[in-house]
Amino acid sequence: MSPRRLLRGTALGLAAVFALMQAKQVEHTNPPVRSDVDAPAEVKTILRRACYDCHSHETRWPWYSYVAPASWLVASDVEHARSDMNFSEWPRFDPEEEEDTFEDIRTQVSKGKMPLPSYLLLHPGARLSEADKGVLLRWAGAGR
Repeated sequence: MSPRRLLRGTALGLAAVFALMQAKQVEHTNPPVRSDVDAPAEVKTILRRACYDCHSHETRWPWYSYVAPASWLVASDVEHARSDMNFSEWPRFDPEEEEDTFEDIRTQVSKGKMPLPSYLLLHPGARLSEADKGVLLRWAGAGR
């Protein structure tokens, strides 16, 4: 088999696999917002810019979230994030859960773990500045 024929066959095979992957679509849901986190305007602005796409029912689904296999990863990340903490269902916590949530926010923000580095690659505007981190840490600390 000639190298050209092998390359063409490989390309066609990869295209077929990619096309078949599109058959498994994921849900792009944004359930109704039950409530919203009660926070100062400065905090809410930061949360909306850096957190709401994954941690709320106000997800903005980008074009690549409709193309497999990226769609699978994005939908999984959003589902996991919403189950961890969802600003669209914020006041449904009991006081102990609320403190745990604030502690998680303090930990994730102070260690630079949120937003996820993979998210920041395509959403550099979500990056938290040191000032943003300070605002969030003061708010999460005051939430106790």
